Amino acid sequence: MEDLINQKILSHDEMKLFDAGQVDDHMQELSDKWESLENPPVMIRARYKFSDFVKAMEFVNKVAVIAEKEGHHPDIVIHYNKVEITLWSHHINGLSLNDFIFASKIDNIL
Repeated sequence: MEDLINQKILSHDEMKLFDAGQVDDHMQELSDKWESLENPPVMIRARYKFSDFVKAMEFVNKVAVIAEKEGHHPDIVIHYNKVEITLWSHHINGLSLNDFIFASKIDNIL
């Protein structure tokens, strides 16, 4: 499997809903910050803690740049120095390869 970080986000037409096995396989490629949530829809979430609000916002702004470049936008919650990022493909109401590609790009920021 090609490294997630080197892959491109797929168009909506190319997206395929992942089954539980695919989710488990791709979770192994992400940092241990990420967890899968079985809501539904199935999502992945990471939580980060920074030294202060400014550092948290610097991180969020880096994520925003990637989101705009890739055309895939996470849900972001900020609580002072804590940031929570949740990913899922709204178009297919669950997880796709795009979510894992994007998560790997976030992992690469830190």
